[in-house]
Amino acid sequence: MPQALKKHGPQALGRSRGGFGTKIHGIVDALGNPIGFTLTGSEQADITQAPALLDKAPSAGAVMADKGYDADALVERIQSQKAEAIIPPRSHRKNPRPYDRHRYQSRNLIERHFNQLKQFRRVATRYEKLAAHFAAMITCRCILIWLK
Repeated sequence: MPQALKKHGPQALGRSRGGFGTKIHGIVDALGNPIGFTLTGSEQADITQAPALLDKAPSAGAVMADKGYDADALVERIQSQKAEAIIPPRSHRKNPRPYDRHRYQSRNLIERHFNQLKQFRRVATRYEKLAAHFAAMITCRCILIWLK
């Protein structure tokens, strides 16, 4: 059988303590509507995808993220875009950065977005083998979220 007929391509799968899987890194607007996402293997750290996600929202006024995104380089990048970094400091920091705790409470919008994504059974169980096909299914679900 010729090589061209086989289905090959990146799969965005990785092994972590939670098992074999894929991470979806996403960004939403102030209303919780999806703006963009990236896929990585589950062993990848969340912060590795932050620059790519920030490029999808260059005019953001504030960036909210969890403690996994607390790094001086990322905070400086956010501030260079003239946006406010609302990221709680990690517990091991000697000099914790201040952040707006009240505004951080609205970070649940991204959690709600991921809940909506995973309500789509095809995304939750990852039926697609290739990363491009899986990304297409996530895009379809994001379109449905925007249409609601």
